[in-house]
Amino acid sequence: MPMSQAGAVGCITGGIAGGVAGHYAGHHGVLGAMGGCVAGHELHKKQKAQRKLQKQQSMQQQPATVPAQTPQQAQ
Repeated sequence: MPMSQAGAVGCITGGIAGGVAGHYAGHHGVLGAMGGCVAGHELHKKQKAQRKLQKQQSMQQQPATVPAQTPQQAQ
């Protein structure tokens, strides 16, 4: 099952950070990269879901627009 491009971005950035951290924490760069990839992917999924929820909430809070009446129409 191929990963989506967005999921790959979370994995790549998390893998880089985890690899660097793992390298400095006892030469475990590969393990750190693997863990960072998983963590980055999960974090990206949560952020994406949060943005979707916020977008849905903002769409529900916007009142329906009613065309404004001109002074001539009001009479």
